[in-house]
Amino acid sequence: MTVLLKRPATRRSVLRGMLGGASVGVALPFLDVFLNESGTALADTGAPIPVRFGTWYWGLGHTPGHAIAPKTKTGPGITFLEECKSLKPYEQHLNYFGGFNMPLDGRSNYTHFTGWVASRTGSAPSSNSDIPAPTLDLLVADQIAGNTRFRTIDCTSVGIPRENYSARSTNNRAAAEASAERLYARVFGGEFADPNKGEFTPDPKVMVRKSVLSAVREDSKALEKKLGAADRARLDEYFTSIRQLENQLDLQLKKPEPNAACTLPERPRKEGDEQHIKAGLEVDTVVENHRIMAKLMAMAVACNQTRIFNMVFSDNFSHLRRPGQTYTHHLLTHEETWDKELGYQPVAFWFNCRQMDAFATFIETFKSIPEGAGTLLDNVLIFAATETNYARVHSIDGVPVFTAGHAGGRIKTGLHVVGNGDPITRVGLTAMQIMGLSLDTWGTRSLQTSKTISEIVA
Repeated sequence: MTVLLKRPATRRSVLRGMLGGASVGVALPFLDVFLNESGTALADTGAPIPVRFGTWYWGLGHTPGHAIAPKTKTGPGITFLEECKSLKPYEQHLNYFGGFNMPLDGRSNYTHFTGWVASRTGSAPSSNSDIPAPTLDLLVADQIAGNTRFRTIDCTSVGIPRENYSARSTNNRAAAEASAERLYARVFGGEFADPNKGEFTPDPKVMVRKSVLSAVREDSKALEKKLGAADRARLDEYFTSIRQLENQLDLQLKKPEPNAACTLPERPRKEGDEQHIKAGLEVDTVVENHRIMAKLMAMAVACNQTRIFNMVFSDNFSHLRRPGQTYTHHLLTHEETWDKELGYQPVAFWFNCRQMDAFATFIETFKSIPEGAGTLLDNVLIFAATETNYARVHSIDGVPVFTAGHAGGRIKTGLHVVGNGDPITRVGLTAMQIMGLSLDTWGTRSLQTSKTISEIVA
């Protein structure tokens, strides 16, 4: 095997090797050798490091009065309350948008549906299945996806593929990847395989134990000899991260030690069948799935496999539950007794806290990957939103939205933006403009807006 790498190195450089008799390749992250002296542009073309766009979704909103302290005027500083305290360390990377409304022009509020559709498409749905326009991530993809290997990467950590909040239309809604093992095989396997083909059944153990990384590991040493100290350290960190992910996935595939307290459950259907999701809805399992999938997704972005990504932590009806309990997060928001002393429903609030913890994990994952003169988080814009403000009453005015990341320096951060009742589409319009779309207006009817949130535009 040889490493096909010419001098000078370019961003298209790939490590190649043989796996099971087939040629395989591993794309490289943006090493210093690919960049100019300041670490802000690609050396071979002078083009800046690309800015990528992603979304992060959580279900059932916030607990009013216990998540983000309200403001009366847009300005720097976000006051994180108990529910969102895990986000405090990332304040400099975040913006929070509160006080924006969602006018429906007489249309019904289809619970746990209207909120996400209107905020992501700019149009209120006419039924509980209507998706009247493309979601903003796909509009951005049309602009920047280019010739990347994956136009988008869509993942869900709750094991329900249909609950993906990215769609072209009602009848064109992509399924999210619900398995960390399959996500790994798609991104880091030897060849791309069409995920829509039902007969595709990769063997995760083979992909882990005979990974693409293993195939090129020996020849990566030849590349290391051509790099400076900083690039060698970064490449080593890159391969170490991949190996850690392989080990984590391998552990999930091994049979556990015998346990007398464990009884044989009813035989589940095949992996991937939506009937086989109960185990995946326990909070600890979802958190772990999300942690691993976030790493895989971030590495896919860093390795230039995609420029558009969508992560769902919990679905819009939030089927999350605690081990041994039958009540889901969603049912608790309606049926749990209100604690007058605390001012909220304690267990539902606990679930909300875990969701914000997961968002903090997602941000940290991107922040932990060095890129150019900064980190991957410096070169992405993440639109994080939910479908309701307060799930107990299904309110859609004041739906909370965050952005995370610096979009290559195009966005100001650390701001609490006050909507003053303006349509929530102002947030989506501004995000798309920051990503380079030539949009003067976005949305329909009372959701239509041409008002950019100029305070956050750098």
